[in-house]
Amino acid sequence: MKPRIEPWRKAVLPVDVTIKQAVEVLDEVGLKIVLIVDDVNNLVGTVTDGDIRRGLLGGLNLNSPVIEVINKNPFVINREINQEEILHLMHVHKVQQIPILNSENKLIGLYLWDELNAPNKISNSIVIMAGGQGLRLRPETLNCPKPLLRVAGKPILEHIILHAKAQGFSNFIIAIHYLGHMIEDYFQNGDNFGVNIKYLREPYPLGTAGALSLLDTNLNSPFILINGDVITNINFSDFLHFHNQNDAFVSMAIKEYESQNPYGVIKTQGLDVVDIYEKPITRTNVNAGMYVITTSLLSELNNLVYLDMPDLLRTLQKKGKRIIAFPIYESWADIGTLKDIRKLD
Repeated sequence: MKPRIEPWRKAVLPVDVTIKQAVEVLDEVGLKIVLIVDDVNNLVGTVTDGDIRRGLLGGLNLNSPVIEVINKNPFVINREINQEEILHLMHVHKVQQIPILNSENKLIGLYLWDELNAPNKISNSIVIMAGGQGLRLRPETLNCPKPLLRVAGKPILEHIILHAKAQGFSNFIIAIHYLGHMIEDYFQNGDNFGVNIKYLREPYPLGTAGALSLLDTNLNSPFILINGDVITNINFSDFLHFHNQNDAFVSMAIKEYESQNPYGVIKTQGLDVVDIYEKPITRTNVNAGMYVITTSLLSELNNLVYLDMPDLLRTLQKKGKRIIAFPIYESWADIGTLKDIRKLD
């Protein structure tokens, strides 16, 4: 079996690039890995989506040197082996890519899980919360549920479904309440969109976590939960992989949010002014409205009892369940006002 020659070469970068440059290559080439080499093509290390997200969680930013997040000891092979052996090694080492080196440590190729397992269909379900009233978008939501409002020519919910479908997902569960019949009429069972759609019909508002109590407890693999007013180009399969790799109970997507104080901020000690910060920028991580959830969480829920996700997550933390953050650097928009819609139109 011959190693992939192209386009892996496009994923090769020198050691002096920034994290932002590595992100651009990850997005452009789509191999989920960047290969870092020195000036004579020796493999210095690799950078994956997970490495970048861990770096961002550790306080780095997109302008930090990529060397700060590089994995200097990636699993590599230096001989040509058959497909079965490659897949076994990937499974054992929990990796989706294996660089190939020659006897002199020169990079000569790359094996990819997605290629070896093509076509890559993902059986995990995506649960979409679409039952809210969209009060901040009145009067537009008086006769139309917020997930059906059009952004760039398509309903918000359609953007979510088609984006996930393009990544191999085909099983969707939509939680509905307010004007839910309009959502059912539009999407029906999903056949017209090439996917499978089922519905959770809330008899009254149950909150994001409370609606999950309506799910079939026979789900046998982690599922993705996303709010029905979020538009993003996140890679959902990477989200799942990150969750499984870190043995989490719940993974929460977070997004860095910048806010600028319009005033000069004064630091004092007693009566003395000791520093002045002119219109400082504050950076915080916000909940992006997306989660990967281990199915055993469903046993923690009381049927038809109102419950929001923050309250559920606090309860799970007290019980010692592992909840981790998945920082996203991809585009992301929470559609809450008409201004948010106009930004994307």
